[in-house]
Amino acid sequence: MHPNLKHLIELQGEDSRLAVVQAKLASFPQRVAGVNARVEAVRAQLQHAKDELLKSLKDRKTYEMDVEQWKEKARKYKDQSFQVKSNEAYRALQHEIQGAEAEIAKAEDRLLERMVSGEQFDREVKAATATLADEEKAAEAERRVIAAEQAVVESEFAELKAARAKVVAQIPEELLDHYTRLAKRHGGIALAQVGEDETCSRCHVKIRPHTVQVIRDPSNKELIHCETCTRILYSLAPEAAPLPPAKEEAMDVASAQANGA
Repeated sequence: MHPNLKHLIELQGEDSRLAVVQAKLASFPQRVAGVNARVEAVRAQLQHAKDELLKSLKDRKTYEMDVEQWKEKARKYKDQSFQVKSNEAYRALQHEIQGAEAEIAKAEDRLLERMVSGEQFDREVKAATATLADEEKAAEAERRVIAAEQAVVESEFAELKAARAKVVAQIPEELLDHYTRLAKRHGGIALAQVGEDETCSRCHVKIRPHTVQVIRDPSNKELIHCETCTRILYSLAPEAAPLPPAKEEAMDVASAQANGA
């Protein structure tokens, strides 16, 4: 086995654990944003109810003024009707009085509708205000829970970073760079295990029997890469007996021929 292969295996384990913890850390801002979004949704409902209530009050004042204006016109026409001397003028004023009274009725209907809707919006404002208070209280409690969980995960992350640094310190810089490039290329996984079925655990391609024997040879000092996915291969299966010298020479010759080709 390559003298630093076990350190690379340890490093990949640390990196895998770090990736899981980093994903947890990334989830906390999203969880807080979700809590805030719920509060803002209730706050928006409250603001909508307030806006509708204000509009209803403005409309109510408008319709109240309309009622008074039409009542004033009706009184004016009635006063004039006592002063006219011709039947034609009297009938005309009576027609105007009837029209004004009809407009009074319409304005009063609109005013009543606004008063009813205003009461409804007032109830909605009160309900939304209470709901917002409850939601803000619940949100604050949830934020505290999230902050506590985040503190625990951040502590775990710091411990994992320290553990990773200890492993990294044992790996030559050039080999560490090689590992890092492979990890970036393959989604954080630079090494692949050769299973009992003698396949790469990542790309699932069958490894040549002789290559498997070399990987499991305790006297092997070279890093072996998967010919398909280029990850560094390792085996946790029982170590195979060292290759006979003749076979090692044959392997070297075959490898030289392959490289020459």
